Amino acid sequence: MDTSAAADRETGLDAIFDQVPSLAGGPRTVTELPGGLTNRNFKITRVNGAFVARVASGGSELLAIDRVNEYRNSVRAAAAGVGAPVIEYQPAAGVLVLGFLDGRTLANADVAEPGRLARIARACRQLHAGERFDGDFDMFEIQRRYRSVVAERGIAIPAGYDDLMGKFDAAAAALAVRDEGTVPCNNDLLAANFIEDGEKIWLIDYEYSGNNDPCFELGNIWGECQLTDEALAALVAEYYGRPLRNKIARAMLLGLAGKYGWTLWGTIQAAVSPIDFDFWSWAAERFDGAVAGFTSPGFDRLLDEVQRMD
Repeated sequence: MDTSAAADRETGLDAIFDQVPSLAGGPRTVTELPGGLTNRNFKITRVNGAFVARVASGGSELLAIDRVNEYRNSVRAAAAGVGAPVIEYQPAAGVLVLGFLDGRTLANADVAEPGRLARIARACRQLHAGERFDGDFDMFEIQRRYRSVVAERGIAIPAGYDDLMGKFDAAAAALAVRDEGTVPCNNDLLAANFIEDGEKIWLIDYEYSGNNDPCFELGNIWGECQLTDEALAALVAEYYGRPLRNKIARAMLLGLAGKYGWTLWGTIQAAVSPIDFDFWSWAAERFDGAVAGFTSPGFDRLLDEVQRMD
């Protein structure tokens, strides 16, 4: 280990935190938290409590991240009762400070438990019923932005990626038939963005937050947490209060659209991110899921069911 480089990094962090009034001055204990693929997260303990500092990494402008919207929507999520309290935002330092949530970060297997699916559905409904967010999140538009980025920069993408654009467009057309509007969504609820404290489930990380179809939230949970189709059906039933075939189809199609779009997110990160992570394998996993779904014999059935009354 290069101890001088590590010391330089720590000195740099101290300089950053000293620019943030809630973190500056007096003793503080800093512990880096795991996760964070577009930022670094730190637990900072002080005499007046514990905080999380989210320090933005470079390249976020290529990924459809608006840091001001992230801050404003984090405030709204906290007001809705499902997001961590927001302490302050210092854009010049690239730091968002949140209250530390003392709970357990979930894993995929935790999300899949039937009782927890019900609690997750309740938390999503609570967020979705809150004040509308700044900005919209439409994966069909964002995927095209990502595709332009990789084309302009000559970034490698998985072989055969563009061959699925017809399926992606067919999903968009079918979903538009019964569009029921948007609600404030997190849009990035992988398992690590659920915190369970024994009483409730919190939804964290609002980098990709924006108004969106609520079924994208449910379908993205299905895709990112590797839920079975049966678990997605249960999540949809918990969210809407009863089983609805057209909503299950809607969530599945939007989940597949998410996998297809996030694939490009991963390839962009593989090319530009300073974070030590295998983004290419991450992208390939999403692409494999998109291929499986778009080429499945059941894909045409989803296109049909999403357009029907239940």
